[in-house]
Amino acid sequence: MTISLLTHTFSVATQGRYGSSDWLTAYLLMFSDTGHNWRLHRQEDSLGAFPGNSNADTVVQYKLEQPVIARYLRLIPLDWNPTGRIGLRLEIYGCRYTFDVANFDGSSSLVFKMSVRPSRTAMEMISLKFKTLKNSGTLLHAEGQRDHSLTLVLEKGRLLSSSGGQLLVSVGSLLDDQHWHHVKLERLSTHLNLTVKCFTVLPLAFVFTYITCVVFLCKPILSNRHFHGCLENLLYNDLKLINLAKQNNHQVTVVVSHCVSAYLLPHCGYLPFRVHQTDKVVIVEIRWGRVGERRS
Repeated sequence: MTISLLTHTFSVATQGRYGSSDWLTAYLLMFSDTGHNWRLHRQEDSLGAFPGNSNADTVVQYKLEQPVIARYLRLIPLDWNPTGRIGLRLEIYGCRYTFDVANFDGSSSLVFKMSVRPSRTAMEMISLKFKTLKNSGTLLHAEGQRDHSLTLVLEKGRLLSSSGGQLLVSVGSLLDDQHWHHVKLERLSTHLNLTVKCFTVLPLAFVFTYITCVVFLCKPILSNRHFHGCLENLLYNDLKLINLAKQNNHQVTVVVSHCVSAYLLPHCGYLPFRVHQTDKVVIVEIRWGRVGERRS
């Protein structure tokens, strides 16, 4: 099923085929923002089937525990009425998803400088979604007073947070699967909360004063650690940084970067296989998530 716009979907409803004995009794749901990379919807942090219908007329509706953002929906029948065939009427409920996206090619960066100094006790929040084409790259580097710093680095599909050269935490896995992943940093005084997707690391104690400057996708020390991919809905507290960059706001400086719609970017969607005739052996890596979802 193709949705005309990128949609924030929070509920699905099914019926059987009108005036027939055809209906599904169990099914799986998959979502995609590109039509190529698909993700199986999880119920309560596990892969599970949705119970379907018991007749052709009754509407069975489910509210998704974790709403999804997608343009394509795929329903996989698991079981159906044994005296009929597969039949389905489907409705989805949601609203248009609004977003700002920036594409980065490995030599780009976005710099945000504070114009007003926050208080030491004020909470600071940085939130973003990223989709990467490489398994390693520097996401952001924040600087504070007295040479304090905080860095987020993607390293072989995991997210590493460090301060002053000291590793604070390593979280997540398979974050290089070409799906969007949500990251949120919350600082209150000397405590830091780091959330990756829906998993929050317990408050981490570290020495850091208020943020004065944030560099997103800055040049790393190692040349092969440049970030290649896209950032979406990049926020500092309630400031929309990508939108400010589009408006040429003096607080945000963009270097060799452009902003476009995510699902219109071929390289922000999926990487097509390149086929070459060769006598060499080709090794394809197939990886599996903890609950059995394949990640190629």
